Amino acid sequence: MKILAVGASGTIGSAVVRALGSRHEVIRTSRNEDVRVDLSEPNSIKSLYESVEHIDAVVCAAGTGAFKPLDQLTDEDFESSLGNKLMGQINLVRYGRSHLNDNGSFTLVSGILAHRPNPGTVLISVINSGVEAFARAMALDMPRGQRINVVCPPLVKETAEKMGWGEGAMTADEVAQYYVQAVEGDLNGELLGPLHGK
Repeated sequence: MKILAVGASGTIGSAVVRALGSRHEVIRTSRNEDVRVDLSEPNSIKSLYESVEHIDAVVCAAGTGAFKPLDQLTDEDFESSLGNKLMGQINLVRYGRSHLNDNGSFTLVSGILAHRPNPGTVLISVINSGVEAFARAMALDMPRGQRINVVCPPLVKETAEKMGWGEGAMTADEVAQYYVQAVEGDLNGELLGPLHGK
């Protein structure tokens, strides 16, 4: 398969590239790769698809959002966070369906805060929930046998250690196996992660 990996330079993205790269052609893209994309810029996403043809799968391990209590969140926090992780991934699908081969797949990323929010996570929890709702609904309207799923990872160990937040729940390589399942399997409209039994 020819797979477009968005967020390939990140902790989870790098693990996804390792997991899929031994069996498939993986095109690495992020704000830091030779093939660049910025999820917050719709024209950047359109340009990405214009530069890559005949894609069998798009996997996303990118997206940012503000972690603050509601009374500390600014209008700019809402605009930038919603425009990046939520609308950025929606736009990956909106603009990408016509570039994706028949029976191809999109795999998006949400996060455990959609289901187990913590204090100060109201915005990122809303965003993660929005990504999941979009994918479940979009699965009913995908054209030409295309599929869409969402990986819902817990806090990964590498990030937890880097940020001083404790041990984390699983490694990035373990999370990457959910992406493999989404790409190589036949699931559609599913949430994949330790909370979801898949």
